[in-house]
Amino acid sequence: MTLRKVNVIILLLVGVAFLIIVQRNLLKLSDLLHKENPDSGLILPFEGELSPDPEPQRRGEEIPVLLTAAEDRLGAVVAAMNSVYHNTKANVVFTVVALNGTVDHLKEWLSKTKLKKVKIKILVFEPSLFSSRISKDPQTLETSNLLTFARFYLPAYIPGAEKAIYLDDDIIVQGDIKELYDTNLKAGHAAAFSDDCDSGSSKGIIRGAGNQNNYIGFLDFTKDSIKKLGMRANTCSFNPGVIIANLTEWKTQNITQQLEHWMELNTREELYSKNLAGSITTPPLLLVFYKRHSSIDPLWHVRHLGTTGAGNRYSPQFVRAAKLLHWNGHYKPWGRLSSFTDVWDKWFIPDPTGKFQPVRRHAD
Repeated sequence: MTLRKVNVIILLLVGVAFLIIVQRNLLKLSDLLHKENPDSGLILPFEGELSPDPEPQRRGEEIPVLLTAAEDRLGAVVAAMNSVYHNTKANVVFTVVALNGTVDHLKEWLSKTKLKKVKIKILVFEPSLFSSRISKDPQTLETSNLLTFARFYLPAYIPGAEKAIYLDDDIIVQGDIKELYDTNLKAGHAAAFSDDCDSGSSKGIIRGAGNQNNYIGFLDFTKDSIKKLGMRANTCSFNPGVIIANLTEWKTQNITQQLEHWMELNTREELYSKNLAGSITTPPLLLVFYKRHSSIDPLWHVRHLGTTGAGNRYSPQFVRAAKLLHWNGHYKPWGRLSSFTDVWDKWFIPDPTGKFQPVRRHAD
């Protein structure tokens, strides 16, 4: 065998060894990404951004904002984005998570309005992946909107970002979203929420639900899995309709996996309160972030506008001064019986397809 043949064989062996190493490294990388971002199967990018050419003044640091879009309340997410965008000069980038059947409707709506110049990315949500993580009880399923679980997967939906904001769709922002984004999170905290005891707006009892200001209103403290955590039942709860997330800490602490653990455990042990009136996304968040979250300025989450008596609880002057309004509760601002619908109407953009129309009282 000549020296040239030997060299060729050696080169071939080195090449094969190199390919094997590369393949193994890729597999390890894939496993690592899945470990840090196991929910990647929930995301199907949909044609990227609707507006690749944002307005010149919107350059600079990106402020990622995640919302969800349900077909029967699509006008809500449009109004929310419109209010955020037109009350700031910051470079806001929206990520909207929707079911596959909603995407075309949302795209058409946005493309025919003034929001067509806004940076918006639409991602498709796959609800079947939650079949083993939610209760099979029909009553529970009726009151749950699977899209609300999107907030559990913030690092997956907004990869590469160090910080992000999640907003419920029944929200109007009247302040500069950059101020909310700049909220300081304490060291080691993966998220900031609005505590339910932080203002007079949160006091009271929600009809049929018992006390929804503390942990006992959301969790069953008679269950062993809850007892052994040593949590105080009267601890003030928080509202997860607005979240400021440190995504680096979120991934480091495996927050998503912790939330999934409690979701799955609840399907076997029924850990949530029997009188739970709010979203079933709240209990897992309360468990994971017990005394381990920062707080949001109360004016940046004025809530309960969708509950009975909201019109008596707040003055018009206070509502105008609030930086973020949240119609959590039964009565939504696109419905007939809600309070302060005029504030929401200011930011609503009519649906060019005519499919979504707010319901309003007829004048006598």
